[in-house]
Amino acid sequence: MLFFRNTLLAFSLLFLFTTSTRAQLPEFTDLAENAAPAVVNISTVRVVAGDEQLRRFFSPFQRRGGPFDDFFEQFERFFGEQAPTRRTQSLGSGFIISSDGFIVTNNHVIRDATEITVNLLDSDNSYTAEVVGRDPETDLALLKIEADRPLPVLEFGDSGQARVGQWVVAIGNPFGLAHTVTAGIVSAKGRIIGSGPYDDFIQTDASINPGNSGGPLLDMQGRVIGINTAIVAAGQGIGFAIPSDMARGIIAQLQENKMVQRGWLGVTIQDLDENTARALGLTTTRGALIAEVIQGEPAEQAGLRSGDVVVAINGESVSDSGSLLRVVAQQTPGDSVQVEVMRRGEKQSFTVTLGTRDPERLAQRGAPSPRADDQGTSLGISLRPIDEREARAMGMTRPQGLLVTAVEAESEAARADVRAGDVVMEANQQPVNSIDDFHRVLREDAEDKGVIMLLIRRQAQTIFRTIPLE
Repeated sequence: MLFFRNTLLAFSLLFLFTTSTRAQLPEFTDLAENAAPAVVNISTVRVVAGDEQLRRFFSPFQRRGGPFDDFFEQFERFFGEQAPTRRTQSLGSGFIISSDGFIVTNNHVIRDATEITVNLLDSDNSYTAEVVGRDPETDLALLKIEADRPLPVLEFGDSGQARVGQWVVAIGNPFGLAHTVTAGIVSAKGRIIGSGPYDDFIQTDASINPGNSGGPLLDMQGRVIGINTAIVAAGQGIGFAIPSDMARGIIAQLQENKMVQRGWLGVTIQDLDENTARALGLTTTRGALIAEVIQGEPAEQAGLRSGDVVVAINGESVSDSGSLLRVVAQQTPGDSVQVEVMRRGEKQSFTVTLGTRDPERLAQRGAPSPRADDQGTSLGISLRPIDEREARAMGMTRPQGLLVTAVEAESEAARADVRAGDVVMEANQQPVNSIDDFHRVLREDAEDKGVIMLLIRRQAQTIFRTIPLE
């Protein structure tokens, strides 16, 4: 009898636990039914040239400086011109944001497409889409279709209010399976995955696969808090979405101007590490270090300098270089912003009238050859002054700085990412144009601080590298 009573009690508790657990799970049916009509299937056609096909075929075998590079190049040039073109097709997703037919998707879904076709859930008709505008830096694109009726729409939500652990729903066309609904949670926010300068992704474990790109990530009210855009190919349950707070302003610009204009300070920046912060007399690594102030650009005109650490823009805290990029990019060219910096241990404020950002490609150059006047240092690097010819090749108006001609393996300098070919312009914020200058800074300033901070010109950019002294 006692056994029967205990068994009955156990089954009762299990039933109650199962019932209560089920009661806590959300219901997705109404959300999916209401949102799905505004999610579209996007198919594209792209014409691939013959030489591009050959380039893709040979790319796994080619290595820069490899013994067969010349052969592959000549083979590709000769046969590429004769190879026939080929039509390729791809699928993606999108969602309607206005009843007159504006559709949001990813740029990579429609990039280089010669034909774009949109299919709706509740229609047997296909629509030819026009590209209104694209923003490759955030992987967003805006399309337009002409329909004979008002279309269902999805509204943007507030991704800033999204919380890690909350339920979300993804709708899209994975592997060509139209209008697939998956559910999961927000796994993380502010993810940086190296896809572009404005990485700030929402990570989710809602199932996202090829074909979901451009589709919406919805909160439980059916509002778009993200645009599904990337996956980890080797992982499961790891997908990434562009936050709606970032996308909303970009889409509005594309809709109005067919292009995106971003604010521009005119500086190159980098993150702070502990050694660099110590060299600057700071107690924290928060902020964005200005490595170079570009001549004639807004930052220089406002009085900002190399070595300043930006800690806030218009009162909004700047934690690192990524957050500075995002804050400035959200401003409109011509806006005036208050930039707070730490300069030699003191906080200062500057008013900067922003310019327009225009991405530039970096020039490439090789490492220098050793010469007899190279001089080794206790830091594990060899230095020498720059001559007139080298200065001209590097785009300098006159010789200045010291050229790094060699870096000892496993030295502190190597661990700090100092490379042969770098030009040391300053040491601990003091110009160094001779070996004597360098040793003086090392002796009189760096040894007391225990670190030496080098301002380095590398290719077409300027960066800081900090070396701890043993």
